[in-house]
Order: sequence, then structure tokens, then C-alpha cells
Amino acid sequence: MTYTLSKEHFIYAFSKDHSPVLKVTPKSTVVIDTYDCFQDQIQSNTTAVTSIDWDQINPATGPIYVEGAKAGDILKVTIDAIELGKQGVMAVGPKLGVMGHRIEQFEAKIMPIENDAAIFNEKIRIPLNPMIGVIGVAPEGDPVSCGTPGAHGGNMDTKLITTGATLYFPVFHEGALFGLGDLHAAMGDGEIGVSGIEVPAKVTVTLDVVKGKSIRYPFLENEEGLASLVSAHTLDDAAKLAVEEMIDLLLPHTDLSLNHFTMLMSAVGQSQISQIVDPLLTARFVVPQWVLDAYQIKAFQE
Repeated sequence: MTYTLSKEHFIYAFSKDHSPVLKVTPKSTVVIDTYDCFQDQIQSNTTAVTSIDWDQINPATGPIYVEGAKAGDILKVTIDAIELGKQGVMAVGPKLGVMGHRIEQFEAKIMPIENDAAIFNEKIRIPLNPMIGVIGVAPEGDPVSCGTPGAHGGNMDTKLITTGATLYFPVFHEGALFGLGDLHAAMGDGEIGVSGIEVPAKVTVTLDVVKGKSIRYPFLENEEGLASLVSAHTLDDAAKLAVEEMIDLLLPHTDLSLNHFTMLMSAVGQSQISQIVDPLLTARFVVPQWVLDAYQIKAFQE
């Protein structure tokens, strides 16, 4: 069954205490409408920083209650389609992103989106790579702002989270309480300026529940392979944890020792940066599909 969810139903934090705005059965498809990360407040290049309500940042549409999802299960989220709005916006300012210590004033830039490109200026047309910045479930403990990533997902700002990808989230509470938002028309690894090309969008997802398996952090699967997504206080910690989570997931599916599997991962695995500007930093570890195929690994099948 297919449901629709308006962007008027949104949250600023993922929390077990939120009442769901939609209840669906497993394997349901949901078309989710979203604001951009500024809640559509910036509509002009001349928007002043004083005109923006900074309490209205990174809204996620939701939460959605998935029937049958229990603590210890896995929520499976397949991204079926992303439909972008007609224009995006970027912004920089003091204390924002990697260069915030050198930028002296806030500035926004509107970019029309046409013919599979974002128009930066008369010389630069940026190819689109539509992706979801904020996506996740209610965290185990206290509420977590939609601007912060964690084991529950959240603001992971990972460019692999796009059409055709399937994400797996640990479920901490009944129903999972899923939400998403913060779409980008394009974003580079790192998101160094603290914004990609922020854009409102409609996202079509299929939600399902995996029983009998548990994970501690999100994973992502696409045609190129499998990635672990970990957020931590330092990039070093995030990158190292991403490696360990992947090895712990895959090793039992092989006949290799830990020594030999570590050798294999060192030869073929890729440690990559997702973002370096949020309150926690996000890294990923990617294993190519041909390695999984060699051992017939289907990690998330029941």
C-alpha cells in the first residue's frame, strides 16, 4: 500500500516521545514531502541572517510508526525515488563549517535547478546528485536534534543516501518512529561549508522490518556494495568504528580467520568521509559487492 505524508508534519528532533503522524504496515511505500533545511525561509540572495529563525532548522517529516518493529529489530528503508524542487539554496556564515572562522558575514545564494544541473553562475552548472541529509529513527535515550547524527541515523549527510540505496537502522523503540528531511540537490563529501545545495523535495521510500538480526549503527546497501555509517565526536573514532562494525557484521558469514579477513578488508575496503561539520562527525567504510558475492553474503536477509 502507498501512503503520502505532508511536510506540515515535521519534527526538529528524533525522539521516542513523539506521537506518530502516520502508521504503516511493513513493506508499505510512503511518499514524503519535505522542507529544505532552512524550512524554506530563504527565498532570495538578499535574505539577512537576522530574518531567519534559527530554531526552525533541519525539520524532518515524520515520525512514521512501522507496525511490528520492536527494539532490537532492524528497520529497512529503500529509497525508491527523489523528486527535487525547482531551486536550491546554499549559505555560509561566521562560525559555520570549516571556513567559518574566516567568513565575516552571512550570505545566501539561490540556485535554479534545470536540465539535471544546479546553476551556480554563468560558467558553472553543477551536476545533480540528489541525496538525503537527515534520515533515521528515534534514538535509544534522550531526544537528538535533527542537526546531529548518531547511532539512530539523523544528520549523517552521506551522499550515498540516494535513489536505489537501501538503509538499515537499529530499532530502539516500538514502531521505530522514522523520519527524513534535509534534501540536497548536490553535496560533496565532507559538506565543508555546512550546507549542500539545500532543496525541498518529495522522497518515495519503502519501509520494512528485519527480524532476528540486530545492528548498532546504520548500514547502507547499493549496487556497488555495502557501507557502515558511524558518527562520533572525532573523525578518527568514526572511521575506526565503521571498520569494526563492518568486520563484525561480515566475518561470521565467511570461513576466514579474523587475521585473514582483516587482511582482505585492508586490501579492498574503503574508508570514506561523509561529513565533518555537524556536532558529531560521520565516516563510512565501504566493501565492494564482488567481495560479498564471492562469499554469497546477504547480511540482512532473515
